Amino acid sequence: MKERMISVKILGKQREYPYGTPYSKIAEDYRGITRHPIVLVMKDKKLCELHKKLKKDGELEFITTKDEIGHQTYKRSTSLLLLKALYHVAGHGKIRKVVLHFSVSSGYYYTIDGDVKITPEFLADVKAYMMELAERQIPIRKRSVGTSEAIEIFHRHHMYDKEKLFHFRRGSRVNIYSLEEFEDYFYGYMVNHTGYLKYFELYPFDEGLVLQLPDKDEPEKVPPFKPWIKLFQVQKESGNWGEMIGADAVGDLNEQISQKGANELILIAEALQEAKISQIADRIANDRSKKFIMIAGPSSSGKTTFSHRLSIQLSAHGLKPHPIAVDNYFVNREDTPLDEEGNYNFECLEAIDVKQFNEDMTALLRGEQVSMPSFNFKTGMREYRGDSLRLGPEDVLVIEGIHCLNDKLSFSLPDESKFRIYISALTQINIDEHNRIPTTDGRLIRRIVRDARTRGASAKATIAMWNSVRRGEEENIFPYQESADVMFNSALIYELAVLKLYAEPLLFSIQPGEPEYNEAKRLLKFLDYFVSVPSEAIPHNSILREFVGGGCFDV
Repeated sequence: MKERMISVKILGKQREYPYGTPYSKIAEDYRGITRHPIVLVMKDKKLCELHKKLKKDGELEFITTKDEIGHQTYKRSTSLLLLKALYHVAGHGKIRKVVLHFSVSSGYYYTIDGDVKITPEFLADVKAYMMELAERQIPIRKRSVGTSEAIEIFHRHHMYDKEKLFHFRRGSRVNIYSLEEFEDYFYGYMVNHTGYLKYFELYPFDEGLVLQLPDKDEPEKVPPFKPWIKLFQVQKESGNWGEMIGADAVGDLNEQISQKGANELILIAEALQEAKISQIADRIANDRSKKFIMIAGPSSSGKTTFSHRLSIQLSAHGLKPHPIAVDNYFVNREDTPLDEEGNYNFECLEAIDVKQFNEDMTALLRGEQVSMPSFNFKTGMREYRGDSLRLGPEDVLVIEGIHCLNDKLSFSLPDESKFRIYISALTQINIDEHNRIPTTDGRLIRRIVRDARTRGASAKATIAMWNSVRRGEEENIFPYQESADVMFNSALIYELAVLKLYAEPLLFSIQPGEPEYNEAKRLLKFLDYFVSVPSEAIPHNSILREFVGGGCFDV
């Protein structure tokens, strides 16, 4: 009987393969042709792992470790490799729980609950075993089981966060990955075998360890371990908040919402943030040399609402705050620099009239009266509408903008007159002990909801521009975050349960075949983990109101 052949277009050329050929075999044929290892394929715009088989004619695209999805797949798979090695080297009986907390440097921070001392010697043994597994090219297998069976499996493995998570899972099936005898659940795809996983380092750090991994731009190179200490401490504090509330994983959150309702949870989360804002205001009020409160943070971090709430607290401490948006110092549209694609680059420092900003701020510091600008985003022109300002002894400026921690923006102002605040939405809740919620996912969902409400923008449009937004953050915000006098985490432990109701209809509007479909599908799967919470109980001054609406501030 003649073998059935399947025609598939690859890199612009038609190829034929026998029906049922694994994608791994096709990837092997192109090894060396692609610059970086192929870890996934896109078959007719649908993501597939390499163990899947070719069954229909169509087009095949390769996803490598340099692609964002491929990079995340590599990191996720190396996490599985680490977990197996930790249990193997330490002994299963000595570990009660391994927890992936959050990103540190270019890797992940883990702690081990158990009779294990994390020493350089212990980590050297773990790394040696991981490299041994990599050399052996052990298949990472995937199987689908019923949800009830998955619950039983994870109870048996003492992975109680996963057990609780799947009690609230609406889907009837769960995908489980296994590496030899070690079984686990992961939110996302895996590489085909351990042979891909050669680039990593292990470091003891704080109370745990860091799995250091390559950056996307250089996927075969592990960068030096350089932790951002201030950011780490605020992430750790936020994690402690989650533990204090009793909801450091999604299953715990869902259990509280379903059994007790969300009102008390919301009030506690908001009270913790308000107390933090009050502490920041107290520091500023106790140092009267601080005249310029410089607030920076990435997109959808809640800068605007935070600046209003801080201003109220400053007023309660006897000061007179005045909000200043750096955006009002944009150069006229025709003078805005262009990016490499020929689009206006609103996120570079050169898009700001730095000279005028410094002239105005220094004049205010001298006690002079200054006419304040307002930028008309419709006309693309800076305007003066008769607004003026003069600083008295109790006056302070609350200045908000993405470049506020970059001293090139405020070069003329004395350092002792500035108080620097970095704000970001640092998610303090995990999906489960081995699956973190990326900070960027939380911010992207916030922005999808806000853009649809305030700008009439589709989820498709917001997702399409997100990579560009992220590049701007990497260049203009993150390098300066450690210079902050204080960091503030704007994420609320309950917020994704609320945002789910707003985001899901927007994401469902993206159709199969559209470039943004796979990302929308991923976010929908992610939101499916959460029991939803209506927005009625959210305080009107909450940072979350900046995104869902109904707040008391004009944002």
